[in-house]
Amino acid sequence: MIVSYNELTAVVNKAFLGMRRTCGEADIIANMVAGLQMVGLNGIGHFNNAAQFLTAEKDCPVDIFTTNDGGLVVDLHGCSLACHLPVVIDYAIEKMVNKKHLTIELKNCHNRWLAYNELVKLAAKGLACKAQWNNGSSPQNTLYILNQGCVSPELFLSDHLDLAGSALHDMTIQLSVKSFDITGYSAGYTRHIKSSELNRALRDTWHDGILVDDAEWETLKQTATALLVENSKQSLKGAGELAHSLR
Repeated sequence: MIVSYNELTAVVNKAFLGMRRTCGEADIIANMVAGLQMVGLNGIGHFNNAAQFLTAEKDCPVDIFTTNDGGLVVDLHGCSLACHLPVVIDYAIEKMVNKKHLTIELKNCHNRWLAYNELVKLAAKGLACKAQWNNGSSPQNTLYILNQGCVSPELFLSDHLDLAGSALHDMTIQLSVKSFDITGYSAGYTRHIKSSELNRALRDTWHDGILVDDAEWETLKQTATALLVENSKQSLKGAGELAHSLR
């Protein structure tokens, strides 16, 4: 089915607000989900997966350490990246003053695909970005490179997991004032999603509407409805049969 940008962001916003978390901003997370969905990378599915665990995760600030070479190490304590990445990126950009390169090591985090939209925003700030992570539940090595002057990244995927120096719940982000060598870094990856494909998908989505999977959309709407009605008799009256069926 097709939904509008406003419909999608409104439902994600409502779903996240219903979780009553301290960390994370609902409107920003809604844009993260919409941005990923609009380029055809299943933003709703990634949010639905995150939603299964968000209410059980710790709801506390991250720990940030500075390494000897000026890089950042951020421990997310097993939490979703969606709740913390915007703040971490803002902090990292402040640390970029008078620097040409900065490495951010994100430790113990989940839902790393949801970083897509926040990293795209770096292009407007004149920064190039390279992000890399390994996924264990669906074994895959992912490389994201967004060079200067680009509006979408080059994405590279590989089923081969090289765990040397990295873990299944970490993510490395490098920021630079110079573009990265795409050919050199992407060697060995078996699948390439080109920036031009993502640009075309984004353009078509703005024109035709956002294509969503029916089942994923229903799951998202149930999350938004169920979590808002539990603590309010008034909202329960307005939620109808769905709320009762979930009790």
